[in-house]
Amino acid sequence: MPLAHVPGGLPADGRRTVFDGRMPAAPGDLRVEGHGIEPVPENNRYGGAGRLFTVWFAPNLTMTGVFTGTIGIALGLDFATALAAVVLGTVVGAVPTAYLSTWGSRTGAGQLPLARLAFGRAVAVPGMLQWLSSVAWDALIGLFGGDALAQLCGWPFWLGVLVMMAGQGALGVLGYEAIHRLQIVMTFVLAAAFALIAWRMLDGVHAASTGGAHGADRAGAFVLTSTIALSLALSWAPYASDFSRYLPRSTSRPRMFWCTLLGLAVSFVAVQALGLWGASVLTDQTAAGVDQVLGGGALGAFGLLAVALAALCSNAMNDYSGSLALQTAGVRVPRPVAAALAAALGFPLVLWMHAANTTARFQNVLLFVGYWIPGFVAIVVVDWIARARTREGAEIDLAAEAGRPQPWWPPLVAFVAAFAAAVPFMDTSLYVGPVADALHGADLSYYVAFVVALALYAPVRLRHRREESLV
Repeated sequence: MPLAHVPGGLPADGRRTVFDGRMPAAPGDLRVEGHGIEPVPENNRYGGAGRLFTVWFAPNLTMTGVFTGTIGIALGLDFATALAAVVLGTVVGAVPTAYLSTWGSRTGAGQLPLARLAFGRAVAVPGMLQWLSSVAWDALIGLFGGDALAQLCGWPFWLGVLVMMAGQGALGVLGYEAIHRLQIVMTFVLAAAFALIAWRMLDGVHAASTGGAHGADRAGAFVLTSTIALSLALSWAPYASDFSRYLPRSTSRPRMFWCTLLGLAVSFVAVQALGLWGASVLTDQTAAGVDQVLGGGALGAFGLLAVALAALCSNAMNDYSGSLALQTAGVRVPRPVAAALAAALGFPLVLWMHAANTTARFQNVLLFVGYWIPGFVAIVVVDWIARARTREGAEIDLAAEAGRPQPWWPPLVAFVAAFAAAVPFMDTSLYVGPVADALHGADLSYYVAFVVALALYAPVRLRHRREESLV
């Protein structure tokens, strides 16, 4: 079983499995990474905390974040109020992701593989949910990237999406180091491109100074906008340590936390603020809106290229983490094959979203792919803290921990109950829970799921910790 192998990443008999393989050896090593969910040995670690800023900054400079910003205005909020909701939700969602990111250097393991410690064999449930979520995110982001590429090249929409998916799938196959190197370059390229879009937008587009929502409706719209922003930042939580697992154990954890937090918060707030400001032109046809704002011609083409490249950067990470999640769920396929599969399945989902009301389908997919994450975060954090306290400050040895199996049913019960408890608080165009309806559309489901999972799982896990301490 993964995580039960010796620290070097091989089973005790020395044979390789589908879960390990070739690892990048140094910055710039762009050969295909065959390594799957086995922990990365310490002698294969390299890099510094600073690369966490770029790996979490560049992939969020996408039109998905811009379009999310337009939703706040569509709900009837004015620019200032919607921006406050975006900042609040983004920071709340980014903090857990930044904390989980620090686990990579401590263990050499990805986030879903680490979840096996808490969930045991029940990890197949969040593993499959994470894999499906990565496919959904491929569609959410590929929708705009494929549209931009199609308009830039004069292709039909489906061909732009197909080329986009092929490119991101190739990056996901290359793996960890290729993604990190790309994000370093794209941090500067995409920051310049989105700054240009913002400058032109400020010149010709006026933000909404008043909104149509008032009273309780306004409060409900504020909470829903904040929750949608939270869902964007928190959606990276199940990926967090995937992109820090090659960092040396000695890497500063505070630096890792702040580099991740700033990368997420600055990028997400920037693109959503752009969407809030330009909501009047950035409607369903977001790529066309970018071309219009930039005045067409060479600047318009540059903007469309930036949109396509941004989607490529983000979806490569979806495919990479999706490949680790699929292996964690027990599917014995090589990591590069699993990454390619995620990209392939995202293609028909993009076409489905594009076929009708993009706004409604976008919001529904965006929320539904994340409703399971708060419960997951609560469970893995409680389990990690319990293990750390039991070991009295010593580093957690994954091989040793895997030899102390936890009962699988408490985390699974807490996980399912957290989702069920959140249902009445959900607000999408497909379903509005009775509590959300009574609260004028306020979606509190993420907070409810976290609290319920914490309340159900923490007492059981802490009691088990006390029993371990007595052994």
